[in-house]
Amino acid sequence: MMNNLKNTIKLFVVALVYALSFTTNAQQLGNDTNYFQLSPRVGYDFPSYNNNTPEMDYKGGLDLGLSLDYYWNTFGLGFDFDYIKNQPESTFQTDNLYDVGGTQITTTNLSEDGITRIFYGIGPNAQFRSNTGRFKTEINTRFGIASIKGGRTLLENANPGNEILNFHAGYKDSGVFTFKGQVRFTYMLYNNFGINAGAYYMRHFGAKELVDPMLGVSAAYYDTVAFTGPTGEPGVVLEQGGINLREEACDCDISSVGVFAGITYKFNKKEKEEVCEVCGEDHMPRCCTICGCGVTVTARDKYTSETLPFADVVLTDLNGNIVQSGTTNSYGVVVFNDVAEADYIVKGKLYDVSLEETSIQKTEFIACKKDGNSIQKVIEYGDLNFILKGNVVECNTSEGIQGVDIKLRDKIIPGQKNTLSDNSGAFIFHLKQASTYGLNGNKDGYFSNEVEVATNDYNRNQSLFIDLEMCVNPCGQAIKLDNIIFNLDKWDILAAARPDLDYVVKLMQDNPTISVEMSSHTDSRGSNPYNQTLSQKRAESTINYLMTKGISRDRLIARGAGETELLNRCADGVTCEENEHTINRRTEFKVICPQ
Repeated sequence: MMNNLKNTIKLFVVALVYALSFTTNAQQLGNDTNYFQLSPRVGYDFPSYNNNTPEMDYKGGLDLGLSLDYYWNTFGLGFDFDYIKNQPESTFQTDNLYDVGGTQITTTNLSEDGITRIFYGIGPNAQFRSNTGRFKTEINTRFGIASIKGGRTLLENANPGNEILNFHAGYKDSGVFTFKGQVRFTYMLYNNFGINAGAYYMRHFGAKELVDPMLGVSAAYYDTVAFTGPTGEPGVVLEQGGINLREEACDCDISSVGVFAGITYKFNKKEKEEVCEVCGEDHMPRCCTICGCGVTVTARDKYTSETLPFADVVLTDLNGNIVQSGTTNSYGVVVFNDVAEADYIVKGKLYDVSLEETSIQKTEFIACKKDGNSIQKVIEYGDLNFILKGNVVECNTSEGIQGVDIKLRDKIIPGQKNTLSDNSGAFIFHLKQASTYGLNGNKDGYFSNEVEVATNDYNRNQSLFIDLEMCVNPCGQAIKLDNIIFNLDKWDILAAARPDLDYVVKLMQDNPTISVEMSSHTDSRGSNPYNQTLSQKRAESTINYLMTKGISRDRLIARGAGETELLNRCADGVTCEENEHTINRRTEFKVICPQ
């Protein structure tokens, strides 16, 4: 491997010296120095694999690449990335093939998995530029590593037994030492944009083959000899005992050459204008004493380093007078322009909690005016509580509800807070660590279930914010209870119905001002009077259950609807399937809010 590497390097050193013999003039003719260029490309790769299987060939394939180069003048340093796809090809003869017994093998099974090679490399560059600077020839050398995966190939006799004829386990190797040499010709169409084309040679040293865990070999293939078939046609026959098994993986080289074309973008340096670096006015070389400096303030959380949007920030003088104020953007940053040279205090608040303040010294303005950079400051949120960022919407919609009275109840240490949602439905609460809270929303014409938030489920060192969406239901809306089912001609409450009824109990406990109408419905089978009476008894049963849970009777209404409110076409005299009748047999509850 080392001899191959030495010979390859010698070849490119000779080419490099030959090209650099022209660069003396290039250095005088060209005036491009100290610049980056980016060159994406697409090409075609022609591989040569040295491995354990002589009955195998490899087809060319796609090469996608990217070069990033930095040139001081004629010399430079570059980085290359290549993504290459190749396809293995079994060359084992299958036409007029006979097994060791002289029986013709007429059908074979062949699978060939593609190979992916990914290369990263870095190395020196040299370039020769024409008199105009538009055309240049570049020689790039790269040393790096590659990953090589895929290439499993299996050819089998499809007759009974599935005899292996030709096999290679493929590759799964990473960190393969690789050399690449490349010649690229570039023509600049504009000052910073051009097209390129070229060729490369790449060699992977000691790419290790896989050993198949089932077969215990890296490669296997049959030897064949010439054979004349029964009708005189020439063919080949498998040699008796001629299967070759390669049990040890080969650390063999892989090489390839390729051609490519692409584009080149050159990052030209901007000419420095003779203007003031602080305020941009043309009064150089006099120092900018008439303008102020920019101050950039970033608000972030002390424990998580999260940036904090919508934080209020002020600059005050040493007497506490506000000089400038602003609100941080979505990246947690606010910029104050033209701040006069003085001593300042930087203060901030996030949702009425003060941030840890910092100061700006008058001496910091000297560096600002000299370098033209703004003064950078950070203020931190040091409160250990969480911030609950809530949003209240109408249930089953995304529409935010304004003016909902949100009640926050601490379930560990008794206490309650209230706030109103804004015009988009948003609201804020500060939550202590290691506590559990219940949230409930109230608004005329709406009711809600209690939502529980346990701050034990969150880590203050990982997140400051807890996001929550809660919903409120409009009053008077019928809500179906899916599990309240009665036996035929019965109205006793079954065990399966209790969770749904307990849900109604909890809802009424959380909303002590509401009343509930429980309505029972039947299908159309049976007489109207019978269905009316049965549904009323069932509604009364649900009411009685709620009363056993402590709900006052004057907050409950029992309504038997019978078959008067069918949800589909299944009225008297209409033939329907059982599942259609089931839709009409239901129990619903409707919340009645106080006027």
